Amino acid sequence: MTELSKPQQASAAGPEPVPVPVPRVGSRRRTGIGVVLLPLAGLLVALGVWWLLTSVLEVIHPAVLPPPGAVLSAFAAAPVRFLKHAGDTTVETVVGFVLSSGCGVLIGLSLAGSRVLERMFTPLLVAVNAVPKIALGPLLVGALGWGQKPVLTMVFLLCFFPIVLSTATGLTSTPADLAELARSLDASRWQAFRKVRLPAALPQIFVGLKVAMPLAAIGAVIGEFQAGESGLGYLIVQAGGVGDTATAWAAIILIGLMSILLYFALVLLERLALPWVRDTTSRG
Repeated sequence: MTELSKPQQASAAGPEPVPVPVPRVGSRRRTGIGVVLLPLAGLLVALGVWWLLTSVLEVIHPAVLPPPGAVLSAFAAAPVRFLKHAGDTTVETVVGFVLSSGCGVLIGLSLAGSRVLERMFTPLLVAVNAVPKIALGPLLVGALGWGQKPVLTMVFLLCFFPIVLSTATGLTSTPADLAELARSLDASRWQAFRKVRLPAALPQIFVGLKVAMPLAAIGAVIGEFQAGESGLGYLIVQAGGVGDTATAWAAIILIGLMSILLYFALVLLERLALPWVRDTTSRG
């Protein structure tokens, strides 16, 4: 009997086992550390540049941008006041964002489900989105008065369009193989929507939500500029009116921190609601 070669022996013994990649705990740990340390490093670099330009080189006048120490002192002088206004702005941002998200998703569902509605109302939505929202401030004050109503309306107007667009785009961009699979299984229209189209559209919908979240904070501040009785935008107007730029910049920094926290809370919600996305996609 002739001796079998090594490839023939391997084929006779059956297919070779496919090596299973073992996740490296060290790489995950390094990634987790990087998520925390890299933003902190970026923050330190920004603070260093700020301190260098305002305190060392003095190329920016303190009336425009005060040094970091002056801003910190302004916050330390009245932290309760700052936190109260920050809480009011956060509530307005979140409530307006939730309202615009609900309405935006419903409008996007309607546009995706009817070609007639899409052709009728898409130009109108584009026109409404193109209107400078700050120009609507005096009109909102005249119609709704002072307080939270015009602020929430401003938030809604500023951030609903990306949600509508992402919802309609996601629902009309179902992968062809998934749609064909639903048809081959004789799924009803509702079953195809619930099991195929909506799950496939959720990543795109969350893209619109993440775009809209910072816009909601901007809308809240603009509304407080025009009609607010409290909030960080109201505080900026009050401080700017008396030339207290340190207080104004402390409020601006709080707006940025609030936006960061709300954005990453939405990212966390996306990861919890769509666990399959990270497993089926890659950043390359």
